Amino acid sequence: MTQPQITVYIVDDDGSVRQALARLVQSAGMQAQVFETVPELIGLEHFTERACVIADIRMPKTLGLELPGLLAEQGHPLPVIFVTAYDDGQNRTAAKRVGAARFFRKPVDGEALLDAIAWAVDTNSDALTW
Repeated sequence: MTQPQITVYIVDDDGSVRQALARLVQSAGMQAQVFETVPELIGLEHFTERACVIADIRMPKTLGLELPGLLAEQGHPLPVIFVTAYDDGQNRTAAKRVGAARFFRKPVDGEALLDAIAWAVDTNSDALTW
């Protein structure tokens, strides 16, 4: 039996980054849904079961770092992969603390990100370490 297609929810305030990430995941046969802000994603009524989130850390309105907790509160504990232009020890530590599946610096290596998505979606969330 074939597994359902992976859905990747992309949250970034930069439209060109959203578009580039969407093209990347679609080129790998995954479905992409893009959002400009965390509240837009959180407002989604239905999340697919085989999915993950790619989110920037620094965005207006709500920080990306709040996303794993907000999703869990709503009963949607999806794996979250952070991408950021602000790669420093403080952000890496904060991302680990909130349970990020992975952390990448922009510009991100496409193949590494695709591998991380597949791994995060198909791995027990309790085993997510990096």
